[in-house]
Amino acid sequence: MPAGNLDGVSGQDGQIPGRRRPRAEGLLGRAAQPTAPRPQRERQEAPTAVRRAALVVAVEALALTVLALVLLVLTLTGSPDSVGRALAEVVYVGLGAGLLAAAAVGLWRVSGWARGPVIVLQILLGLLGYNAAFEAQQPLLGLPVLALVATELWLLATPEARLAFFER
Repeated sequence: MPAGNLDGVSGQDGQIPGRRRPRAEGLLGRAAQPTAPRPQRERQEAPTAVRRAALVVAVEALALTVLALVLLVLTLTGSPDSVGRALAEVVYVGLGAGLLAAAAVGLWRVSGWARGPVIVLQILLGLLGYNAAFEAQQPLLGLPVLALVATELWLLATPEARLAFFER
């Protein structure tokens, strides 16, 4: 049977009777129909606890950015045992700062994806703060980190914050 179905009856492919299909259409298929425009999503106003939690995460991101810059300067001006490891540490701290900054924006917008990574990062930062404060005998570094972590976890555990993410 010819590709165009010339017998005057519309075929299974929906072709107009008497018309041959272009070769490219036969090989690649027809062009897709334009999609319908997306409906506008209602912007939910973030509760006060979620906004404060976003600000705390932004402060943590800023602190990690400063720490990454300090580590970079120390790496470039000092003589580390391994330059590769020192630069990897700078990259890891910078990635953590970027992730926290993105999560702060997500919390501010009450995005459902933002809450989980923030909680996981708070647990990791809490472990680092505990280690710095008590194991490494540096309470001036560890206690502020622990205070920020406790504040963040408390803000995200408030009923209004949990309901804001539950309703999404």
